[in-house]
Amino acid sequence: MTDTTRRLAPKRIEQDVQSFQSLATVANYVPLREEATEAGLQERYRAMLERQKQETEAEVQLKACRDRARQAEWEFHEAVLAMKQSVLGQFGPNSDEIQALGYKRKSLRKRNRRRDDQAGSGDSAYLTQLE
Repeated sequence: MTDTTRRLAPKRIEQDVQSFQSLATVANYVPLREEATEAGLQERYRAMLERQKQETEAEVQLKACRDRARQAEWEFHEAVLAMKQSVLGQFGPNSDEIQALGYKRKSLRKRNRRRDDQAGSGDSAYLTQLE
C-alpha cells in the first residue's frame, strides 16, 4: 500500500503532468475507471493546481506572519532591556529591585582574588617547567 501522507517529489508530479498532456495524442482511449477518463484527469489536474496555488498563498502569509512575530519579539525584548537599564539607573546595582528582575546584586557577585605566586604556591614552578 502506498503512503499518501508524504508529498510526491516534484519530478514525479512533472512526469505525471507530461503523461496527462501526452494523453491527447493517444487515439481511441477508453478507460474503465472514472478517475482515468480525460474529464476526470482534467478535473483532478485543475484541483491540484488550485490547491498548490492556495498552498503558495498560505506560505506567503505564514512568512509574513513570522516576520511580524519576529519583529514584535525583538521590540518586546528591547523594551525589557530598556526597563532593566532604567531600574538599574533608578535603584542602583545593589538593590532589591534589581534582584527582582533577575540580576545578581553587585554585593553578591564573587570577586576575583589574585593569587600570590611568590608565596610558594607551586604554580610558578609549574609554569616555569612549561616554558
